[in-house]
Amino acid sequence: MTVSLRRRLAPLPRAAWRYVRRAPGTFVWLGILLATSIVVHRLSPGAERHVLGSRSTNLHHLQEDPLRVLVTSAFWLAGGGWPLYFVVYNLFHVPAERWLGTLRWLAVVVIAHVGATYLSEGVLYWAIQHGHAPESAAFTLDVGVSYGLAGVVAVLTYRIAKPWRFVYLAGVLVFFGVPLLSSPNFTDVGHFTAVLIGLACYPIVRGRPGVWDPVAAVRSLRRRAHRPTAAAVRQSTDSPVTE
Repeated sequence: MTVSLRRRLAPLPRAAWRYVRRAPGTFVWLGILLATSIVVHRLSPGAERHVLGSRSTNLHHLQEDPLRVLVTSAFWLAGGGWPLYFVVYNLFHVPAERWLGTLRWLAVVVIAHVGATYLSEGVLYWAIQHGHAPESAAFTLDVGVSYGLAGVVAVLTYRIAKPWRFVYLAGVLVFFGVPLLSSPNFTDVGHFTAVLIGLACYPIVRGRPGVWDPVAAVRSLRRRAHRPTAAAVRQSTDSPVTE
């Protein structure tokens, strides 16, 4: 490794730590999800079903031990996929936590997770009672972080400057609404409910500073891209002038 490359890489660890420190809740959550995903990956299929099933927020567990499953279900991913969630968390949870602060961000996550879980399972209970779903659906697997994520995705609508806010909102409603209209199941109900809950969290985010304008952000990136580096400036000033 050349001296020049070492100098360029030297600030990276400190910059990465500053990045993580500004959204501690998100990265603690990601760390726990990584650990539980590794555990699930090493289990046999039968053991995996048992571990995830015991943490499922299904109708049976919500009746028997609701607090335990509502908490533990948020720290397991059915089927893995941690790298994808790492990307998605950085796209949505990180900016939301930085904007709202950890406590307000966590409040949105919890409200969306709990509210969407109970409403979606309530719809499933209605379907079982009216013969639209088998009684075994009361034991269905329902773990994961997607309801809290959907709520945060929705609440970020208020972070974006107008008129782009409405474009973003339309995209969110289409993304979560199309599955609900095409072939709905209780998780689709839960996701769309979480979006509505996230939008209803406006009193939590009202007055928070720092509206993000995507056009201004692109212009800023262009200016930085065309700005000469310090090394280039030094090279131009050190070069001899010839006539």
